[in-house]
Amino acid sequence: MAEIKNILFAGVGGQGIILASKILAAGLINAGYDVKMSEVHGMAQRGGSVTTQVRYGEKVYSPIIGKGQADLLVSFESMEAMRWLDYINPKGKVVVNDHELWSAPILMGSADYPEGILEAIRERAETVVIKAGEIAAELGNPRTMNVVLVGTLIKAMGLEGLDWETVIRDTVKPQFVEINLKALKAGMDQVKG
Repeated sequence: MAEIKNILFAGVGGQGIILASKILAAGLINAGYDVKMSEVHGMAQRGGSVTTQVRYGEKVYSPIIGKGQADLLVSFESMEAMRWLDYINPKGKVVVNDHELWSAPILMGSADYPEGILEAIRERAETVVIKAGEIAAELGNPRTMNVVLVGTLIKAMGLEGLDWETVIRDTVKPQFVEINLKALKAGMDQVKG
């Protein structure tokens, strides 16, 4: 447990990034890890960039992940994955939701959504691409997209042995526990091995 692991969540306001990072942090704390978490909201209420950083290990002194230090980047939106790719360490992994949220300049026609993002990410890091929104919609609640992504990161980091059911039961409203447990499992099923 001595090695510190660094996970960076990136996305757009309203995608449930903060809840996702709180679920991860709670599970790690319950398992006995020292955990530090930081949040950057930016212009989240207007669809702006949101990031959270979770660091865990035997003893963690700072919640901040520097460039080239993230073991895993979990991106809720494709372009946000590209924006934060410099934070991945040389052996790091990326979990990216194959989803586009267009910014105001793109919506107004003054800019284009970049092409080839997923290919560029795959060239730089081991990458798992999932359609978390579609998976969540198939389960019956598109808002569980964030928990689908948490499930994927749990499997990608080898953390599936922790008691995630208790964390979900303690974190989400009772009426949403079962759907979130299904979302978590569906996310785990996206990673081979």
